[in-house]
Amino acid sequence: MKILQINAYNYIRGGSESVFKNTSSLLEAHGHEVMTYTLKWPENLPSKYSTYFPESKETRSGVLRIPRNILTYFYNDEAARNLDRLLREEKPDIAHVHLIWGQLTPSILPVLHRHGIPVVHTAHDYRMICPAYSLRNGKGEICHKCADGNFMHCVIEKCNKNNRMLSAMMAAEQYYRNHRFNPSDNLDGIIYVSDFSRDTHQRLMPSLAKVPSEKIYNFSTSIATEPFAKSRVNKRISDSYYLYYGRLSHEKGLITLLKAFSDLADIKLKIMGSGPLESQLKQFAEERAMTNVSFIGRQTGHELMEIVGQAEFVILPSECYENNPMTIIEPYSLGVPVIGANIGGIPEIITPDTGLTFSSGDADSLKEAVRKSSALSDERYNELANGALQFARNNFEPEEYYNRLIKFYTRIISSYKQKTK
Repeated sequence: MKILQINAYNYIRGGSESVFKNTSSLLEAHGHEVMTYTLKWPENLPSKYSTYFPESKETRSGVLRIPRNILTYFYNDEAARNLDRLLREEKPDIAHVHLIWGQLTPSILPVLHRHGIPVVHTAHDYRMICPAYSLRNGKGEICHKCADGNFMHCVIEKCNKNNRMLSAMMAAEQYYRNHRFNPSDNLDGIIYVSDFSRDTHQRLMPSLAKVPSEKIYNFSTSIATEPFAKSRVNKRISDSYYLYYGRLSHEKGLITLLKAFSDLADIKLKIMGSGPLESQLKQFAEERAMTNVSFIGRQTGHELMEIVGQAEFVILPSECYENNPMTIIEPYSLGVPVIGANIGGIPEIITPDTGLTFSSGDADSLKEAVRKSSALSDERYNELANGALQFARNNFEPEEYYNRLIKFYTRIISSYKQKTK
C-alpha cells in the first residue's frame, strides 16, 4: 500500500509528531511505501519529498511575510498547489492527516479528493470542535460553550493565551473552516486515540458521528520484557524519586503539583522538560525552599528513558483533556506505574492494577495519592509495576496498532471507492 502521511511538522515537537513519525516508520517496516508532506521548518528532519513542502511562518520571507502568515492561517494556497504537484507525480492509496488546522490548513482536503484519494484524520487534540484546541477558556477552566456553534465565546473568554486578538483569529478560522471545509463532510475516516476523545467530539459536534471512526490507542516503539527497576528493595531510599516530564505549561497542572510537594518534603520530585512556565515554577520552588524538587531540563533518547525507567512513579497532573498521552504509554512500557489526574482520557488507562488517580486541580488530593503510593509495600508496588507493563503489552504493542490501522485504512479505501463510483 502507498500511504501519504501529512502533518504540520517534520520534526519531534510533541506527542502528535512522535505518532506521525513512529507510524510512518512502522508502516515502512511492514513493506509499505510511505510519503510525507509537511511544512518547511528549520528543525525539519530530512525527507526526499521536502522540495514539495510549502513555507512555514518561520521560513517565509519578504515584505509580505506577515500578511501572508495571517492569510495562510485560514487557507494555505501554497500547500494546496504543492500537494497537487506532488499528487500529479505520485498516486498514494490513502492520505493520513495528523495536525493541519491553522498550518497546512484544510485547503489540502479538496486536492486529495480531486485526485481520488480518501482521507483519514487522527484527532490528536480538540481543534475540530474548539477554536483554542484544548476545551479550556482563558482562565484555564474546562469550557464547552462553543458546542452551540457560536465561536464568539472563544473571543469573549479569551481562550487563546488569554488574548482577545489571538482568540478572535482562532474563532474566525473555525467559522471559515466549518463553512467551507467542514470536517464532517471532508474527512472519510477519523481515528480517535481514546473513547473519551470520540465521545467528546461526537457529543459536542454531532455531525462527526456520521464519519466512520475507530479508536486506536497510540503505540510504544519498545516494550520492556520486565519492569525497568525490578524492586524498590534494590534501590537506596535516597535514590528514589517521583517524576513529571513533558511540556512546562499551565494546562499541565504543574502549580498544583508543586503545591502538593511543598508539603511532601521527604519525597523527591524531578521535573523534566521545558516550556513557558519554567521560570515561574522555579521561582515558586525557590520561594518555598523546596529542596526536594529538582528541574533537570529537557532530555531525549536513552537519557530520557533512563530517567523515566528509574522513577518510582510518573505523575501526570493535567488540568486539561488529555487523550492518550505518551507520558503514560512510555512509563507503562518500562514497567513504571503512574499517578494521574482524573480528567479526560487519563482514567481510561490508569486502573487499580497500574497506578492511582486523583482529582484534577486538587493539590490535597494529589498529596494524598503520593503519600498512599509511597507507603505501598514492595510486593504491592511490584504488582503495579508488572500491571503497568502488562497493560502496555495488551494495548500499546506496535503489531496490534499496525493491524488495526491497516484494517481501518482498507475499510476506508473500500468505502471511498464505492461512494465515488
